[in-house]
Formats: sequence, C-alpha cells, structure tokens
Amino acid sequence: MRPATALLAAASLALAGSVAARADFLQPVAAVEAVNDDAVVQGMPRLLSQFGFFTDGAGQAPAARVTPYRLNTPLYSDGAEKLRFVYVPEGKRMEANGDGLIDFPVGTALIKTFAFGEGSERRLIETRVLLHRESGWVALPYVWNAEQTDAALAIAGARMSVVTPAGEAISYRVPNKNQCKECHGLDDAVIPIGPKARNLSGEWLAANLDEVPAGADRLVVWEKRSASGVAAVARAYLDVNCAHCHRPGATASNSGLDLRWEQDDPHALGVMKRPVAAGRGAGGLLFDVVPGDPDQSILLHRMLSNDPGVAMPEVGKSSIDREGTEAVRRWIEEMPK
Repeated sequence: MRPATALLAAASLALAGSVAARADFLQPVAAVEAVNDDAVVQGMPRLLSQFGFFTDGAGQAPAARVTPYRLNTPLYSDGAEKLRFVYVPEGKRMEANGDGLIDFPVGTALIKTFAFGEGSERRLIETRVLLHRESGWVALPYVWNAEQTDAALAIAGARMSVVTPAGEAISYRVPNKNQCKECHGLDDAVIPIGPKARNLSGEWLAANLDEVPAGADRLVVWEKRSASGVAAVARAYLDVNCAHCHRPGATASNSGLDLRWEQDDPHALGVMKRPVAAGRGAGGLLFDVVPGDPDQSILLHRMLSNDPGVAMPEVGKSSIDREGTEAVRRWIEEMPK
C-alpha cells in the first residue's frame, strides 16, 4: 500500500440509506462460522454479519471457503486499503476464461472492504458485496458502524468524512445501489470488474482455478511498477481504472474510447482522437491524447480535475490519484510524435 498517514476524521455517517434496527446490531458477528448460502442467493440481508463471511468482522477474518485475494494493479479509491475475498459454495469452483474475468458459479460472493488508517487507527468504512444469483449479479453496499461491530445495508449510499493517506480531508462517498451499475454495467447487466486472470497472481490462480490460463498475471504489480516499462504501467492503470466504463457495451461507450488492456488501436486509445461528448470536460483541448504533450491531452486533463462534470472517473473517488496520473503523463510524454 502507499505510505499512509491516514486518519479517519469522524465516524459521523450521512446515511441516506436504510439504518438497521438496533436489535440487528446486537447479533454477535462471530457466532456464524459458515457462510449463509441462502443469504447469498436471495434477499437483501440488513446486516453484513448475516452472510457469515467473517468469523471476526472487525478483524476481517474469513469464514470457511472465503478466500482472500489481491489484484496486481488495484482500482484507485482515494487511497483506501481494500480487503478482497471471494466465496464459492461447496461443490462448485471457479473456472478460467482466458486472461479476462474469471467464470464464477452461481452462489459466488465477491466481498470488498474499504478501510482507512493503520494499526489501531484502522477503521473499516464500507464493505461492498457482489452476489452471483440465478438472475445475475447483485451489488449491495454495507456501511460499518462506529463501534466496528457490524455493517448495515445502505441502499441509498452514504457520505462520510475521511482523511486520505495523502493527508487530504475529503467527503468519502459510498455509492448507492444504482451507482454500482455505473462501473459494473456491461450490456445492461451487472458484472464483476476486478478479478481478471491477467490481474491476479499465477500462484493464486493455480491454487483456486481449474487451470492457469495463458495471459494470466500479466498486469504490473503496482508497488513494483518501477521495474516495468512506462507503457505497461500506464496501460495497466487505464485498464483497471477506466476501461470498465470506456469500452464497447459499457456506460461510457459513447465516448468512442476503448481503454482495455487488449486494445491496440491507437485511435481507440484516444491518440489524436477528437472527443465525442466531452463538453465542458474537454477544457478547450482538442484531442483525447496528444503524443508527447500530456498537458494538451483531455485524458490527463480530466484525471487531474476534481471539478464535477470534468473529473474522471466520475464516481468512486473524491481525490486525485497522483501516482496514477503521473504514470499516464509519462506514457503520453514518451509517445512518438
């Protein structure tokens, strides 16, 4: 993780969503040591503990068959520490699907907890779950209480005051249920966006999948990116942070950009491409990417903005990712003119 001086400033939650009954909070988190399969495949449990994903919620100790994983290049979320887990029900297993998104069986749950601070100062903020049901994937956000004993369903999302690891005080946004679709939507369906074989370690894939597919473990490990080429670092960053919207069939497909790792058409990547619908976001610039001139590139201009209507990504962050924008700047600078 990045250097952290993070401190959660307040436990005050501006919850616009549902608030669980006190009686629900009194249920002991550690009482359930096996995952509640019924909760995964139907309904909307009001408390995270009702899934039984953790034997110790505050400590994020996973229950049986709940497996932690990490991504080589993570999605930037204001510098939050992310604790990722996958649950697959007994008798089923994940299967390889090329270097892209893993095939998860019905009954799978992807669990991601966001935290700020270190050691005794670490505070769990929210846990997002993606549940694979017969009807498709369902995304639900849960917000942790001040006591750190459980998290309550927050259909309408939440706002909370947080200080990022970079020392910036922000109004951190927990997305509402519909906003989840902005990043996870593809061809009118909700899908996972993180656990792709190319962004997972070969060791983890070998231990958990039927096979390790070709192209696995290809994206750079972010904290070791200095050992990789400039283009590889920037393309990995854009694939993970931008391509879930900027690709065919996704919510920003009308931009004409396709920032996926596998895309090799310079124009689709924005090189000397005029914007289609950027409006005010273009900042008076003419092209998405101008080789050799990052300051004339709309792509970087929007990444460096916190102005609503200009800033990219539009959701999922409230601060500028200095490391990510520097990676993209160097990539554009080194492009041949």
